[in-house]
Amino acid sequence: MLSGTNLVSTSWLERHLNMSSLRLFDTTVDLKTQSDGTGYLPISGYDRWAKDHIPGAGFLDVIQELSDPENSVPFMMPPPKNFGAAMQRYGVADDSVVVLYGRGSPMWATRVWWMLLSIGFHNVAVLDGGWEKWSKEGRRTESQFKPYPLGKLSIKPKPELWVGKEEMREAENDEDIVVINALSPDVYSGKQNRYGRPGHLRGSYNVYYGSILNPEDSTFLPIGNLKARFLESGALKARKVYTYCGGGISATMDCLALHACGQLNVAVYDGSMSEWVRDESLELVIGSEP
Repeated sequence: MLSGTNLVSTSWLERHLNMSSLRLFDTTVDLKTQSDGTGYLPISGYDRWAKDHIPGAGFLDVIQELSDPENSVPFMMPPPKNFGAAMQRYGVADDSVVVLYGRGSPMWATRVWWMLLSIGFHNVAVLDGGWEKWSKEGRRTESQFKPYPLGKLSIKPKPELWVGKEEMREAENDEDIVVINALSPDVYSGKQNRYGRPGHLRGSYNVYYGSILNPEDSTFLPIGNLKARFLESGALKARKVYTYCGGGISATMDCLALHACGQLNVAVYDGSMSEWVRDESLELVIGSEP
């Protein structure tokens, strides 16, 4: 068991690779910027996983199987029963220990971590430093994979871990709710128009997902440093925190950091900027201030 932690080290994982209950998954998705500079083209990391991965690791298809095909907004959380059924097919059961990792940013691993939390599965963690740290340390990799047996997973939805457009509108006038934008400072300020309309939601603070990682090895910063990142916003003392980004992905990195700091009353705006910009009546603020 993971004893309540949301992160595991490469050394921990190496010691537990033969644990029968371990379900280890590569979650990699590469995002290629569209030619006009707005939006992204998602590219599956499957081919790279097939060539080389941590021993025993399966691959999760976040783009297709773990996103809602009925929603026009990309990467939205599927209905809990559908998501749970998919995870069962991947081999996750009630007694599993799930560890998630990716290549590049850990945002796709934290995304699946958050999705699992939202169906009531808590024995899940992200590999701190991901594939890059594992491979740089010279730890063993392989290309073969034996699928995990079908799992039996209880679904206990926690809808409070997600919010929609209306809740975000209401949060603008609710002093008890702190809203955090996880995008880069240039996108937050509107200097860079990445989603069709520039700027950020009024009242939201910027805690860039890249700023909560060590630049040397992409591990999450120590707790004291993480708390400092959220100090200005008041998020750690807030009754509730809403996070958002471009599509509800990197926002989950801020969720993990907030959980590490002891703030558990957090929800993700799943549609994020991808949904918000579609409604021209919804305001976006230009500049570096909330």
